[in-house]
Amino acid sequence: MKVLLIKDVFKLGRAGDVKKVADGYGRNFLIPQGLAILATKGAMKQAERIRIKAAEERTALNEELAGLAEQIRELRLTFPAKAGETGTLYGSITTQQVADAIAEEINFKIKRQQLEAQPIRKLGEHTVAARLTMDLVPEFTVIVYREGETVPGSPEAQEAEAIAAKEAEEEQKVTEESKEAEVSDAPEEETE
Repeated sequence: MKVLLIKDVFKLGRAGDVKKVADGYGRNFLIPQGLAILATKGAMKQAERIRIKAAEERTALNEELAGLAEQIRELRLTFPAKAGETGTLYGSITTQQVADAIAEEINFKIKRQQLEAQPIRKLGEHTVAARLTMDLVPEFTVIVYREGETVPGSPEAQEAEAIAAKEAEEEQKVTEESKEAEVSDAPEEETE
């Protein structure tokens, strides 16, 4: 069945495109949802007008959501999780958990289907994309760390690393001084 898309449909096409789809998909989903109409001769005459109108709406929506996209790009979401020795999580961080964390951070409700990621099953940094529109897909960072540890890259973690480095440096100085003291305390052999 050939249909003329009235609105942008993710993974199918943009408004004004003529697409061949399965009969059931067109008849039971696209047409009743108002996303498409049958591609008749009369409808084909409207295609260019639909394309122009949709392009204007898409541009306006992208401009409206540009500020939100910038907020999402700057996000660094952190999740504590239980994990094995290899870094594999017991369970996973789902797209629903990520969507809830976004809503909490920036007060914007995003659907889990808009997140282009699989459930996260490893410790570390992961990049996740949020599909706001077909053209606007900002990426942000999700950090999964072991429960009970500090978040990598956080001020607390950097402070802990600095303290550990300073202690290691002091310990090295003490070790070097004790070696020098042992060398100077050792009885000197008489040379003939």
